[in-house]
Amino acid sequence: MLDLDAVLSSAGLKPVRFNFPYRDEGRSFPDRMPALVARYREVAERSGGKAPILAGHSMGTRAAVALAAEGFPCRGLILFSYPLHPPGHPEKLRLDHLNGLKVPVLSISGTSDAFLNPKLMDKTVGGIRNWTHVWIDKADHGLTVAKASGRTRDEVLGEAVAAIRTWVARIAKGK
Repeated sequence: MLDLDAVLSSAGLKPVRFNFPYRDEGRSFPDRMPALVARYREVAERSGGKAPILAGHSMGTRAAVALAAEGFPCRGLILFSYPLHPPGHPEKLRLDHLNGLKVPVLSISGTSDAFLNPKLMDKTVGGIRNWTHVWIDKADHGLTVAKASGRTRDEVLGEAVAAIRTWVARIAKGK
């Protein structure tokens, strides 16, 4: 999360990090989605000023999507490693709320992410209006790459920063 915070900051955004209730309470098993969304809403409502861009990683992306689909006033979503399905179970798609989105979405995923199959992801989100998907070659669910890939963590994070800057500039222009 610290790296993703740095990515968002480098792209000119002002991220706010927070824990979900289960983490605050020292539990390892996540709360159900309504509790996650409620915490996200609580934090987002304190953002003040104009509508925020909601962002998250993995399970946090699902909470952000659910909140936006409920109509929470936001300018858009940045989803790092949206978990389309549990590892090894592409038949168990997590599609809750995706089709109900009315805001621009930037989704950044690695091509080696065990929580999604790139072809299945492209097929799933291909018809969703205002969805931009950026693939980070050879990156996993944590957007890390193996040393054997010949790529560095800084290169991967730099790709994410460039994608976010481009996307933020585009939504600022209303495109």
